[in-house]
Amino acid sequence: MPEFYEPSVLKRLQETELSILKDFVAICEANGLEYYGIAGTGIGAIRHGGFIPWDDDIDIAMPRKDFEKMVSVVEREYKDRYYIVNAWRDKRYPLMTTRLAKRGTLFVENALKDARCPCGIFLDLYVLDNVADNRILYELQSWEAWFWSKLLILRCIPKPYLAATGAKARLILAICGLAHRVLKGLRISPAWLRDRCERVCRRYDKKNTRRMAFLPDTSPYWNVIDKEKLHPLKNIGFEGISLTFPGNIEEMLKNMYGDFMEMPPEDKRKTHYPYRLEFDWRPGKRQKAGR
Repeated sequence: MPEFYEPSVLKRLQETELSILKDFVAICEANGLEYYGIAGTGIGAIRHGGFIPWDDDIDIAMPRKDFEKMVSVVEREYKDRYYIVNAWRDKRYPLMTTRLAKRGTLFVENALKDARCPCGIFLDLYVLDNVADNRILYELQSWEAWFWSKLLILRCIPKPYLAATGAKARLILAICGLAHRVLKGLRISPAWLRDRCERVCRRYDKKNTRRMAFLPDTSPYWNVIDKEKLHPLKNIGFEGISLTFPGNIEEMLKNMYGDFMEMPPEDKRKTHYPYRLEFDWRPGKRQKAGR
């Protein structure tokens, strides 16, 4: 059964994330950068006009060239307010996603608590790369990216957070722990695994392919964007902000979730309930706020 926030804590968390989103949109508009709301943010915008009522994150995808420019602008002009968290800037970070994190806050997911990589309250950013048009080459690229990204997680986290319980969970954790020890014993660095994964993702950088995707996800087939259906972009209201979404966002959401307009039962409602959450944080501060 997922854990849920106290209403006042969730409201404050969503308001903080919304303030980050407003700055992010302003950065993109000022610099002519393209971005798209995806996944739960798409469901929230279409079904609720904002956050899914129990949700606690915002998902944004960007083509790589726009993403790289956005990172440059943030680190040059907004470094007093935000910082970038990803596997390139912190070898302890175990994911291929990037986070735009707010300074002076702390949000540590249960899933990442053993990575010991501090991160503020954040936006989740997914980099979109060209993927092969040929079906076999696309399947190969997808599988390779997924494989290297999962090895990166196992190298960084000896005991990944699991939804499963009981004997099944114990078996999976034993296998994960063994894989972690083998990778560490062979001195395979997180940086090497990260670079292998990125090379696979960027294999078709110089080709004008029909689709682009974020492959190192839970499923490599989730966040795939057909460029012919991408434009014109859709502007949909999200908590009073006009966000841009792919032109076929409904089709994408149906591919990921099925009937996304139907409210899921309570035991299927996903949150990222944190191991540690602080709205006013500085290094060395130990109390767990918001729990």
